[in-house]
Amino acid sequence: MGQLETGFAVYGWQVGIVLAWLLVIGGASEGARRLGCGSEITRKIVHIGAGHVILLAWWFMLPAWMGVVAAMIFAGVALVSYRWPILPGINSVGRRSWGTFFYAVSIGVLMGWCWPRGYPYVGVIGILIMCWGDGLAALVGQRWGRHGYEVLGEKKSLEGSLTMAIASALVVFAVLGGLQGITWSLVVTALGVAIASTCLEAVSKYGVDNLTVPIGAAVVALGLTQLLG
Repeated sequence: MGQLETGFAVYGWQVGIVLAWLLVIGGASEGARRLGCGSEITRKIVHIGAGHVILLAWWFMLPAWMGVVAAMIFAGVALVSYRWPILPGINSVGRRSWGTFFYAVSIGVLMGWCWPRGYPYVGVIGILIMCWGDGLAALVGQRWGRHGYEVLGEKKSLEGSLTMAIASALVVFAVLGGLQGITWSLVVTALGVAIASTCLEAVSKYGVDNLTVPIGAAVVALGLTQLLG
């Protein structure tokens, strides 16, 4: 308890900004719902927006334990919401899905793994790919997907998968390019991460892509950056 109190005393205003950001995202989602936007749009506002707490945690250099504790709390709320509709707008996807739970878990896992080892940018890559890649792939696939395919009973579209690949590569370029500049190794890394993320998103079921995609993308990004220098 002492560590928790000390942490919030030291990082109070940073935590306040993170909470304020989540309130803004929640408000934007609710506003979209009141304007008559469909449930998929309101969910994706949260899906894409909430994950950016990983950027705030990186910029503010919040300790890993704070991210793990927060992730455990939100994962618990998600589990309770599957029984009682605490988060009806988020969990209502029209199919069986544990996506909200895995979303929180992935943030906790990547902060707990990447932060202490000195490569938080790897965790940032994983979460942002989950946010933007997976989020935009679903929207594009549902709106403009015309060339469908099926993997392990999951229906996907080539348009959605292409969006996933492009968004994943752009995330890698944005994060690693900002750290090291544009190099040939960055191009290879972006391509490898994009392929891995797209494949993981295509084969995952029941919302588990919110876990497999960010962790898989982070592992591939770390492996390629170390291999290619």
